[in-house]
Amino acid sequence: MKIIEQANLAKKASFLLASAPTDLKDKALRNVVQAIDKHRQEILEENKKDLDEARINNVKQALVKRLILTSEKIDRIIDSIGDVIRLQDPVGKKLWARELDESLILSNVTVPIGVIGMIFESRPDALVQISSLCIKSGNVVILKGGSEAYHSNRVLFDLIKGAVEAADPVFKNTLHLAETRQDISDLLKLDKLIDLMIPRGSNQLVRTIKENTKIPVLGHADGICHLFIDRGADLDMALRLTRDAKCQYPAVCNAIETLLVHRDIAGAFLPKMAEDLKEVELKGDERTLEIIEAKKAVNDDWSAEYNDLILSVKVVDSLQEAISHINNYGSHHTDAIVTGDSKAAETFIDLVDSSSVMWNCSTRFSDGFRYGLGAEVGVSTNKIHARGPVGLEGLTITKFKLIGKGHTVADYVEGKRHFTHRDLQ
Repeated sequence: MKIIEQANLAKKASFLLASAPTDLKDKALRNVVQAIDKHRQEILEENKKDLDEARINNVKQALVKRLILTSEKIDRIIDSIGDVIRLQDPVGKKLWARELDESLILSNVTVPIGVIGMIFESRPDALVQISSLCIKSGNVVILKGGSEAYHSNRVLFDLIKGAVEAADPVFKNTLHLAETRQDISDLLKLDKLIDLMIPRGSNQLVRTIKENTKIPVLGHADGICHLFIDRGADLDMALRLTRDAKCQYPAVCNAIETLLVHRDIAGAFLPKMAEDLKEVELKGDERTLEIIEAKKAVNDDWSAEYNDLILSVKVVDSLQEAISHINNYGSHHTDAIVTGDSKAAETFIDLVDSSSVMWNCSTRFSDGFRYGLGAEVGVSTNKIHARGPVGLEGLTITKFKLIGKGHTVADYVEGKRHFTHRDLQ
């Protein structure tokens, strides 16, 4: 089926799905859990096909790592769907109500966005996360995964689609799968049918999507995250957080790429850090090179997203210099400070212009599941609609509902009636 045909079916389905009750959406998700659990061996076999082809095609190791599915990972996928089921339905919430006049009541309520185009790379578990969030939030989704995960995505999509459509006819045509590069090009032209595009993958992917569509795009192009070790930091804590933020999973967007260290503790901290992170390739500024052995950093390193065991290190004179460096070179994704000085921490949190800002914890916490959002469709560095890890709430917008009893504007223009504008909640 051509993508234009899928998009037309998706648009029609979105109007019906928007009013689906919570218990029906949860029933569909429970069906998905059962289907994935029952067919896990089939999923692993299809995933092995992708892994074998990835090795033959010399796919980058970082992508291969994201591609791997195991029985334990399938357990986590099932758990994440369970978390989404347990979350409160984000649709139909009355945010506020106002009496405009007697018996003329205005309310603002949450509603689904509509049809979402979701393009993602490498991770087949992302297909499940995205699908479950869209089902719960009442959104129709057109999914396009990376070709390196073709077999994994296809089997998961078929299982999810079959499971939700078995729950109720309202779910027919609410999930679609695009599979070719041409599908992406065609999808980006459908601004009359697609309400929001969410790219999740490399910065090149996100930039390409943003530059080639009129459809609103939610996402982030880069994950250039920082950890600042302030002069008031506990050095043992700083070492633990540096290791976790860089090494726990270096190929993801919330791993740090730059370490900033206050000059007052650089001499004590940097040698310990270099010893602890022996597997990491360090690139330092001139003052760093005076303290530890490292490659000389160039200007491009401060704006580089390595997604690997590589770390840029810079010694700074002050908290203000650290903040300025982050706001200048960072991608407004996630940045953290390690310090025992609460005033310095509050200043950092207030002035660093990022979607997640942290104090004495790892940047790796910037994640929809870890934030209790159930899962995420991605991380947004946008300053409209949604920012940070985007879960259920980020997949809704609002609608005004006005209920009256024959009220006309003419009565107010002519002075026969007057607005009360009384807030009810």
